[in-house]
Amino acid sequence: MKSPKSTLCLKSFEEMKGLLKAKSISFPDASPPLPSGIEEEPEPENEEDLFSRAMEGVTRIPRPNFVARGHHRLPSEKSEEPPEAEPLLRLKDLVEHGMGFEVADTPEYIEGTMYHVHPEIARRLHQGDFSIQAYVNLHRFKVADAREAFERFIKWAVAAGKTGVLIVHGRGLSSPSEPVLKQKVVEWLTRGPWRKWVVAYATARSCDGGAGATYVLLRRRAVSKKVKKGR
Repeated sequence: MKSPKSTLCLKSFEEMKGLLKAKSISFPDASPPLPSGIEEEPEPENEEDLFSRAMEGVTRIPRPNFVARGHHRLPSEKSEEPPEAEPLLRLKDLVEHGMGFEVADTPEYIEGTMYHVHPEIARRLHQGDFSIQAYVNLHRFKVADAREAFERFIKWAVAAGKTGVLIVHGRGLSSPSEPVLKQKVVEWLTRGPWRKWVVAYATARSCDGGAGATYVLLRRRAVSKKVKKGR
């Protein structure tokens, strides 16, 4: 079946222009109606209208309850540690690891220097500034046996060129008055024949026996008579 012929046939633009002026020609609407069952989407709302609609019914937070960004919240009462927690932790470290205990702050601490040596050397010796190369354990020895072992050890250390040694003598807590063996070790270092080899001595750190041991710093050569007299 042939389609019907158009009732309007224009041969030139001039002829079309004349018809438009005479309003004898009409055009269909630019937007034809949508088929049934399909609804045209409404124009989108601007952002301000959308925000206003979303905030309907929302109440502003009172200023005293406002938390600014970047501020830390205060810890809750449940997370707070009891006031005795920190002292108990320090006590545990002291008993198990000896942390926080300074031997130099106790009456058991001893130190000394010999023949024109600055006292700071003894303090540095206690702090561990000098390496310890050998040690002897005299703990629970009788005085006579302890002295014999002390003599042999110091003689060997001097001959071997050892400059830092440790003498373990115990704290003497079982002695009725003063710690006997500890005092004897100091006497042998400062008054005996080995005093000219001694630079300084000091109570050991907790890790090396604390008040129950003594560091000794030895010379490589014995002090001469001129040095003893201060010449």
